[in-house]
Amino acid sequence: MKLKNLVGDRFKERPSDCVIESHALSVRGGYVKYVANGIYSLYPPMKRVTAKIENIIRQEMDSADCQEVLFPVVLPGALWEESGRFTSVGEELLRFKDRNDSSMVLGMTHEEAAVQLVREYGQTYAKYPFAIYQIQTKFRDEARPRAGLIRVREFTMKDAYSFHTSQEDLEKYYDVMANSYDRIFAKAGIPEVVSVKSDSGMIGGSVSHEYMLLVDAGEDSIVLCDDCGYSANMEAADTTVDNSGCAPAGELTKVLTPECKTIEDVCAFLKSPVAESCKAVIYQKNLTDEYVVVFLRGDYEVNETKLTNYLGEKVHPAVVTEDCGLVAGFCGPYNQNANCQIIYDSSLKGIENLCCGANEENYHYTGLNIKRDIGDVEYVDVSKIQNGGICPCCGKKTIRISRGIEVGNIFQLGTKYSASMGMTYTDEDGSSKTPIMGCYGIGVGRLAASVMEAKHDDFGPIWPISIAPWQVHLCCMRVDKEDCKAASDKIYNDLQNAGVEVIYDDRKVRAGAMFADADLLGVPVRITVGPKHLANGQVELSTRDKRVSRLVNIDEIQTEVNALIAELFAEINAKVPAKKESGWD
Repeated sequence: MKLKNLVGDRFKERPSDCVIESHALSVRGGYVKYVANGIYSLYPPMKRVTAKIENIIRQEMDSADCQEVLFPVVLPGALWEESGRFTSVGEELLRFKDRNDSSMVLGMTHEEAAVQLVREYGQTYAKYPFAIYQIQTKFRDEARPRAGLIRVREFTMKDAYSFHTSQEDLEKYYDVMANSYDRIFAKAGIPEVVSVKSDSGMIGGSVSHEYMLLVDAGEDSIVLCDDCGYSANMEAADTTVDNSGCAPAGELTKVLTPECKTIEDVCAFLKSPVAESCKAVIYQKNLTDEYVVVFLRGDYEVNETKLTNYLGEKVHPAVVTEDCGLVAGFCGPYNQNANCQIIYDSSLKGIENLCCGANEENYHYTGLNIKRDIGDVEYVDVSKIQNGGICPCCGKKTIRISRGIEVGNIFQLGTKYSASMGMTYTDEDGSSKTPIMGCYGIGVGRLAASVMEAKHDDFGPIWPISIAPWQVHLCCMRVDKEDCKAASDKIYNDLQNAGVEVIYDDRKVRAGAMFADADLLGVPVRITVGPKHLANGQVELSTRDKRVSRLVNIDEIQTEVNALIAELFAEINAKVPAKKESGWD
């Protein structure tokens, strides 16, 4: 490919609307074109990158006995009604009517389609286990798309679905797919991806893990323990609190606290530790507007995912009215008579002397002892774990919170979809059973953008050789000099004939512009042909990451390039974990 014919432009200026570096480089480097909010077209370089990612995924899925299929993008709403998700999923599911007034949806995930495809096939135990996957366009009407391909509305995704006759078999295959994911990310050049315990969200299931690439620009908070290796998404991390050093029980006393509406203001006024206070966070249930009051330790925050899971429905921040019985800023658990659901977070457990709201304007209590003054209450974990907090696995105060981008996820679905959609099989003993499912997803475009976010410098991306748009970038520095052009043309033709992927820049442009474009394309191996070194029969061979830069005799360039490409692939393959077999006959 000659660079002068490459569709798409590259430019120096950083776009003002790009919040993270991968988005800016995607636009500057001629990788993507904005179409609409959260919707992009891909120029040839990004299409080549994503095609290579897809090939890696296919290799690993096929080797895990997972068979490729293809589901429609447009699905009948009736399928989603079977599973119950047509109404339970929010506005992110795009619903519409076709010309026959039938309800339709754009597939944002394909569990329903997977069950519909195989429920007649899988009517006997002899067909199990089996797994299917697709690489397909999906649409999620994301409320706040951002960061280029990291969070979009339309996207390409690999999603796989496995079907089993026992939980034991699902767990074995879950481990096989987890291993396949480790291999995929290592082959894509980011072996540092970590698997973390996660919340299953609207997909469902009892066990799920996310694969997170730890980068500062990540949208998710990842909880890690360097001592024992514990890892979890913030939404799923269990919070453990040690309240053993708190003050002993005291007398319950009502205190005037004028204009002190925040817990920080109250504790400053009373000269008491925030860690020995009880604050109230008020919500309303989405469906009924019923008030929910969460009481938790003053220095902790509510984890709304945990709260939603506990309640079994979504909530929103409350609008506190005068007649609801709650006093905003002074809400407390003692003598709480409002018509609301009260939840006590486990961060309060063991504290015998709390300050809290008195349910009266400008008043708080000190000395609250929940067991003595309120009685036995149920404590539940609905708070966010904190940096430096107690690891729920090893019990040490070693929790570290990092930022990350989710590049994949796996779920043990159980029978959530197979049961609701009436998929059954006849077991060996003649009884009717419901198959157990797992599902496994990777966003292709998001993975490409995530690699760019993790592997770049100030001048552009540094693509791993395995997914780079081309393997070699050939720069002819003086196309106006016959010997320089002829040598570059020969190198180009020889490498192409040898099966090497080459992008060839033979434009008549300044050296600075040529190198700037080369940096933006991020091709791992670069050959620079210039008059100075060519006079000695040499060209410069270098790598985009600047680890290699040397002069090579022109008649040895093909051998040297092949060796360097092999070396770069070997570095990647050395970090790919050994493969686990499915064990299926």
